[in-house]
Amino acid sequence: MPATVSSLTSLVRDPHRRERLLLGAAAPALALVTAFVLIAVVMAVTDQNPVRAFGLMLDYGTKADSQVWIINKAIAYYLSAVAVAIGFRMNLFNIGVDGQYQVGALIAAWVGGSLAFTGLVNIPLMILVAMVVSGFWAGIAGYLKATRGVSEVISTIMLNAIAGSLVGYLLKEGRLAELSGNIVHTPDLPDSSMFFTIDTGNGEIWGTVVIAVLAGVAYWFLLGRTRFGYDLRAVGHSDTAALASGVNVKTMVTGAMLLSGVAAGLVGMPILLNDSGNFGNNFPGGMGFTGIAIALLGRNHAVGMAFAALLWGFLERTGNHLDFEGYSREIVGVMQGTIVLSVVIAYELVRRWGLRRQQSRVGAELAAGRAKTNDAAEVGQ
Repeated sequence: MPATVSSLTSLVRDPHRRERLLLGAAAPALALVTAFVLIAVVMAVTDQNPVRAFGLMLDYGTKADSQVWIINKAIAYYLSAVAVAIGFRMNLFNIGVDGQYQVGALIAAWVGGSLAFTGLVNIPLMILVAMVVSGFWAGIAGYLKATRGVSEVISTIMLNAIAGSLVGYLLKEGRLAELSGNIVHTPDLPDSSMFFTIDTGNGEIWGTVVIAVLAGVAYWFLLGRTRFGYDLRAVGHSDTAALASGVNVKTMVTGAMLLSGVAAGLVGMPILLNDSGNFGNNFPGGMGFTGIAIALLGRNHAVGMAFAALLWGFLERTGNHLDFEGYSREIVGVMQGTIVLSVVIAYELVRRWGLRRQQSRVGAELAAGRAKTNDAAEVGQ
């Protein structure tokens, strides 16, 4: 307790630390205010009442069953954001998370549905298979980037297309799937291979939320508290400087993409293990691209991305409700896009303002020091 009080006291007394804290809080506050103002203007221009819409969203989104739905939806979104953020921290744009998690989930679902292991073996095996397959798929882009200089944006986009074709090829009756009504899917997982749920009385929270929490902690620790994370961030800031300091840049590029792909393998697990129990042609897609927006919204921070994933789930849940209240369905997309753009712009504006403040402060300190030196020289004469 005394150490906590001491740190708080030093924070209050230190004007530079106070300023950094205020800047950190100002960016998201400015972004959200700007976003909601812009959304209100758009709704007003299209003859929709923004005040009523926000009230309906707040009322419906805070209901107990809605909160359970939002948490469950946010699990996969958060895992996708973590996968994307690993690349972002190194200035690598892994656009291929969508294809990576789908290929990994397909193979994992087939393995889990085909083998007669108990859940104690089957669940870890499926998670491991998904991570290995997704990591391999991302590693292709990492290898091409490190050895041939191929842009990871282009290669991951192309790999997404190949992944979609591969999933379509394998997801056929007689290959890795079977036909059930109008749905083609892998063999159903046995009940023992489904993940646990947490009953809240107003719905069940998926137990895979534990995987998301562990992934977030691992992301924070690996990138913020290890030599590997330091080297990864150093290469992201300046690969030439990192190379001069002894970092193997090619190895780090490949390793970062592999790690991003391994994290991407977890994205499909909440749906597979807590919901569908198989991989079919109705398995959700597009979560990799949602992860890009959430990583940007959360500023690649483990906790920030969690709040961003919950906000995204809140907008989806309440947006569906607005559709029944006579509002345009497209307004949800407008809200999501406006919030992401506002956050990116607000953080950049605050960063530039803070940089100018720092430069002015350093200039003032240098000028003061120079003045003292001149005064001392005059006294000496």
